[in-house]
Amino acid sequence: MTKDAEQIVGLYERHAHAFDKGRNRALFEKGWLERFRALVPQGGSVLDLGCGMGEPIARSLIEAGYALMGVDSSSSMIALCESRFPAQTWLVADMQSLALARRFDGIIAWDSFFHLTPDDQRGMFPVFAAHAAPNAALMFTSGPSHGESMGVYQGDPLYHASLDPAEYRALLAQNGFAVEVHIADDPDCGGHTVWLARRG
Repeated sequence: MTKDAEQIVGLYERHAHAFDKGRNRALFEKGWLERFRALVPQGGSVLDLGCGMGEPIARSLIEAGYALMGVDSSSSMIALCESRFPAQTWLVADMQSLALARRFDGIIAWDSFFHLTPDDQRGMFPVFAAHAAPNAALMFTSGPSHGESMGVYQGDPLYHASLDPAEYRALLAQNGFAVEVHIADDPDCGGHTVWLARRG
């Protein structure tokens, strides 16, 4: 499945406009965004990893007054973000190799981090830590248990992976984060498994 994981960037680049058209804007993520915002100072800085085309997650945070930097590997997705929110900062980059030499009050990786292989996910926790200010909030989605799975999007294979919850907790602790809330298969958020942590 590693080969399928390597195809994710190309998949989203090819289907950027189809994804934009089909993405649910109803903000079923609202409850989790409210939890995240409660940990981030009003007007603070947020790093959105795998920001996609900026809606509805980035839009919600921008409209709430946060200074947002969005990062995505798809140049087409970033172009859509730039056209919608030109006052914010957008960057075409691989989250795994990110080294911005700055820290943020909040970091979010919603429905993006889980496209990385298990080993690549492990490698992301030092990246999170390097970009997290003291007391920063970190929120990401994963699978409910260890494993890899394949979906399909626009006829192309869509890779997902997850670590075991105990390993996520250990990696967070090793990198200076404490878990605030974790819910697996949250029925109030379309069955998403969500982690919200805070930097010590």
